[in-house]
Amino acid sequence: MNFSRPLRFIAFIGAAIIISSALNVAVTKKSFSESYPAVVCPPTLSGLASQISLSSKKTQFQRLQNRSTKTEAVKVLRLPVMKDSLLFNSEGSTPVVWQSRSGSWAGGALCSGPASSQWFVGASADITTKGRLIVVNSGLSDAVVDVNVFTENGEQPLRTVDVPSKNYLVIPVDSLAPGDKKLTVNVVPRSGRINSFMIDEQGKGLRALGGDLINPITAASKTLVIPAIPNQKKKPGQSTGSTNVLRVLAPGEVDASVTVELLSADGVFIPVGLNSRNVVAGTVTEFTFSPSIASQVFALKVTSTEPVVAAVESSVAVGGRRDFTWSTPAPELSAFTMAVTGLAPLIAFTGAEINVAVDITLVNGKVVRKTIKGADIATWKVPVAARSFTITKVGKQTYAGALVSSVNGYGYFPIAAGSVLTRVEVPDSNIRILNP
Repeated sequence: MNFSRPLRFIAFIGAAIIISSALNVAVTKKSFSESYPAVVCPPTLSGLASQISLSSKKTQFQRLQNRSTKTEAVKVLRLPVMKDSLLFNSEGSTPVVWQSRSGSWAGGALCSGPASSQWFVGASADITTKGRLIVVNSGLSDAVVDVNVFTENGEQPLRTVDVPSKNYLVIPVDSLAPGDKKLTVNVVPRSGRINSFMIDEQGKGLRALGGDLINPITAASKTLVIPAIPNQKKKPGQSTGSTNVLRVLAPGEVDASVTVELLSADGVFIPVGLNSRNVVAGTVTEFTFSPSIASQVFALKVTSTEPVVAAVESSVAVGGRRDFTWSTPAPELSAFTMAVTGLAPLIAFTGAEINVAVDITLVNGKVVRKTIKGADIATWKVPVAARSFTITKVGKQTYAGALVSSVNGYGYFPIAAGSVLTRVEVPDSNIRILNP
């Protein structure tokens, strides 16, 4: 009998199974490309001065309104900005912008990647406001953006604006809800690569009443941690020290019950009047408090039955003048790099068990390592000669914020990554498409 034909058939079937298995592995295997998206810094409006702290002189940037996509190196570690919004290829390092009006106020904000939603808790639309909402479109196509406004009088009519490609729009805050005193603004792009920034500047006639950059919140949450709030001690002739106002909004359809814990070197407690307070849905609510503590900085933990957004306005004095800050919630601390050239901020860490390892890169290139430990709250003064610091290790549920005092004013910004590593799937050739 001739067995060669059946044997050849069996061998063919076996080979087919092996090839099929290999092809199946190739089809299901995924490959990815990882990169840091460019970050956007706000423009410098008329009458303001602006400097951007960077971690490297080789950082590439381009001017937003320059139609070319060509980039150039910054060549400095602190870049003055005359007008334009800037885009930086910061490769994972978060630049910080510091803006000021001479003899009036100062404040800081993070340069960051585009956002699908930004909440600004702060500012007012009454006769004292000189604030502006800045909406930046860094994309190559025009953008459509919804501006949702909430006040003490509830939700206001929706406002939709168009922002041309590689350009920005400046909206006076007093036009958002004329006459209302307590604002919370939600910026949501329908299309486009959008970043928004808010300046809260107050004045009465020719008299400046201070100002600040309000850092955004990405989403409402049932738990918020505001890690760094200034507490200036009472001075002779003053009745009180710092006055603080907690502003809260429950943007959903259900009222929220809110409880606030204060964390400081003096201990952890619930301030009088901040236990189980009702917040009507869709209505901006404020609570004033002046804690009797010796600590120069404290943190708040806001716990709510419904998702909320919140921030604290603190009155401060700088050189005998009045100023104020808006301290906003920070996300849980992670490993990343932040540029702080020329700022020397005081950083407050808060958490049940604080254990943070930091590498500080000095202007001369030398790297110094430091570990910050504590419970509830711990502070660290960044060296004057530091150009950046890198969080290399951090425990769970730790949060951080920065306070900066300058000749023009007092400011706050959260310690958070402005540029987050993105992962994109790379398409593979599929043999099933070629041979269906």
